[in-house]
Amino acid sequence: MEAYVKYHKEGSIGILEFGNPAGNSLPSPLLKELKASLIALEKDAEVRVIMLQSFGNRAFCGGASLAEMKTLSSLNEATAFFMGFAEIINTLRTLTKFVIGRVQGKVVGGGVGLVAACDYVLASTHAQVKLSELSIGIGPYVIEPAVSRKIGTTAFAQLSLDAHSWKSAKWGLEKGLYHAVCESQVELDAAVLANAKRLAEYPQKAVESLRKLHWKDTEHWETLLPKNAVITGTLALEEVTQNILKNL
Repeated sequence: MEAYVKYHKEGSIGILEFGNPAGNSLPSPLLKELKASLIALEKDAEVRVIMLQSFGNRAFCGGASLAEMKTLSSLNEATAFFMGFAEIINTLRTLTKFVIGRVQGKVVGGGVGLVAACDYVLASTHAQVKLSELSIGIGPYVIEPAVSRKIGTTAFAQLSLDAHSWKSAKWGLEKGLYHAVCESQVELDAAVLANAKRLAEYPQKAVESLRKLHWKDTEHWETLLPKNAVITGTLALEEVTQNILKNL
């Protein structure tokens, strides 16, 4: 299987899916395709809600591509790499339609930011969470605003400090990252579809207005996230970080 991003419509629901054999991790090309797909679904008047999902029944998202991170050789390259997640989060932030996340498995690093930027998230019991950045010599700077907004600064600190440890799906539910946790894939699929249909039925002007309320005081992310991408890129080029990456 080659890495991909694809989307289609089922009635008023726009279904956006990404996949990568490397744990559904996200290299730069996939991040760019995700952004372009979100914009296309945003512009489609027939689409009233966007469903975000990933390939298979294992990991939801392995975060930023470590394979690509190993190739970074300049600050411009490194900053551009981490800007991929910054642009996805800012795109999600400025949509006028609700985004519902289907999280069937583990979520790592930048994937946690992706989940945190969704409006409504349903997960399976296998959807453990980890911010592993500190363990490789960087930090979750780009996604921090989105994650802290969703689960609070205390929970974010716990997650970022426990870089080698998984937090359970129940932890994600308790902290507000997930809206519900389902016991089986069948239950998860049914819940995602039911909630997508429910969210699609609300008047669009009201949805747009409520989304602005939910995302209030985040306009400065347009400049904050790029600044954080520079910080992360600088750390990624450190010798200790590159040595860790080479041994992974």
